[in-house]
Amino acid sequence: MELDEKKYLYFLLLLPIVVCIFLFNMYWKRKKQREFGDLEMVKRLSPERSVFKPVLKISVILLALACLIIGLVNPKIGTKMETVKREGIDIVFAVDVSKSMLAEDVAPSRLEKSKQLVSQIINNLGSDRIGIVAYAGSAFPVLPITSDYSVAKMFLQSMTPDMVSSQGTSLDEAIRLSSTYFDEKSKTSKLLILISDGEDHSEGASAAAEEANKMGMKIITIGVGTEKGGTIPLKENGVVKNYQKDQNGQTVITKLNQEGLKTIAKATKGGYVYGGSTKEVLEYIKNALNNIQKTEFEATQMADFQSQYQWFIGFAFLLLFVDIFLLERKTNWIKELNLFNEKK
Repeated sequence: MELDEKKYLYFLLLLPIVVCIFLFNMYWKRKKQREFGDLEMVKRLSPERSVFKPVLKISVILLALACLIIGLVNPKIGTKMETVKREGIDIVFAVDVSKSMLAEDVAPSRLEKSKQLVSQIINNLGSDRIGIVAYAGSAFPVLPITSDYSVAKMFLQSMTPDMVSSQGTSLDEAIRLSSTYFDEKSKTSKLLILISDGEDHSEGASAAAEEANKMGMKIITIGVGTEKGGTIPLKENGVVKNYQKDQNGQTVITKLNQEGLKTIAKATKGGYVYGGSTKEVLEYIKNALNNIQKTEFEATQMADFQSQYQWFIGFAFLLLFVDIFLLERKTNWIKELNLFNEKK
């Protein structure tokens, strides 16, 4: 089971508030009755007044509110498991998370822009399988090949420079780790989408790209940043405390290196696109995917979740309808049960 809108669960905090209001109201009424006269005399003046019925009414209202809130949350229950056959390609996103990606020459920052681009690309995919790699001075596997796009986007948003201990930018490490995501024996088309500012601190990127080409991989590179460059802000709790400096104490200016990214893409007969415009990137990727041969494969077993909100909403309205006919005076069946000693 999964909950579609968990944020509405906070409304359940209203239930104890309603109970407190009810109890305060009962206390206030009893206090006023004491001020009016003797309680036994008050009971004789209103013999049909029930002690149990107000409790029953508030219980029905609380249950109805709880059902309405659960209906808003929209619980979903998996009714069956099935293996789905799909036609598509395997795509790995390699995202540069080095400190240079914190530069804000592209709003809000190079890294956040990269995440936005990958997220939008995923939104426009059909039935392709995807994986995610993070890299800086070394590469780190974030998510293996999967068809679950929602999980992929969740892992994507959690990516930061802190997840890779070795700083710098090693494009060759990213390419080599990404290649392990693909099954060499599979006939499924293999695509690596590499997002970076192109500041490569290694020397083996071209060699790694040629190895990838022999495996049948195609690489599309996306450049994020500007050729003018920008400083790398070092923040604490969202506030800039300083800027990255080199060994000589000079403020580092990081610039986009498009030529390096173009060279990698060319080695696999792929392509390069500048990531400044999300619309242009999406159009470029769409055209590239249309030119890549798709193959049929079996996706992992997936639960077919169905919404159950209608049952809770319907039951809530039924309870509210019943509450209309629940009066606060005694009824014959209540008298027979003699709850709370009401026959006195």
